[in-house]
Amino acid sequence: MKHVAFSVTYPPESAHPVHQGLMREEVLSRAELLVWGPTDQVTTLVWYDGDRESVRRVLDGVDSLVEASLVPGDGGTYAFTHQTAFELPAAVVDLVARAKLAFLPPVTFLDDGTARFEAVGESRSLSEFHVRLSDLLGARIERVREFDRAPSAATLTERQRAALEAAAAVGYYDVPRTGSVADVAERLDCARSTAGELLRKAESAVVFDVLDGLDGHNDLDGGAV
Repeated sequence: MKHVAFSVTYPPESAHPVHQGLMREEVLSRAELLVWGPTDQVTTLVWYDGDRESVRRVLDGVDSLVEASLVPGDGGTYAFTHQTAFELPAAVVDLVARAKLAFLPPVTFLDDGTARFEAVGESRSLSEFHVRLSDLLGARIERVREFDRAPSAATLTERQRAALEAAAAVGYYDVPRTGSVADVAERLDCARSTAGELLRKAESAVVFDVLDGLDGHNDLDGGAV
């Protein structure tokens, strides 16, 4: 089986209202859908990279929202939300429902209209899904690897990726080093201990990726990539 990272680009009129709000909101740039379920009325858990007031403004634009509980954490805000509908294009919802794949958290929504997600399945099923998704949205395959039931050391979370990007920006990896973990924490707006842990996990993932010789450009059966 294969483990594939996809990205899609939603035009504003087709995006979920939360994603539309993210595109408009100046303070927020990323939302990570951490927990969801098989029905449109399940409670979901989303992490936003901003304050509660900004998240509330985004959620105010969701007509199907029944209730929301906002909790600060990890340099942003967690939102437990309950909606009465998915509010995504019916064709996209139907494609996901019919796909013979397992979708892994998180689903990451960015303020440029991009959404990133990962799926596991047989190569042919993944290829068919990619082709059909590309007919609906601008879809790209970012990475393909063999699926491992244990957590992959080579898979970076969005927060770990952000930590590496921040570290590079402040000079943490310069030779000689010009930035510190404290500088990374300030850029991520989190505690120094949190920044240090994110960096350690991210660096471990990158090192094991190199040592394992994983190739991010493997082909899927069916010629989809």
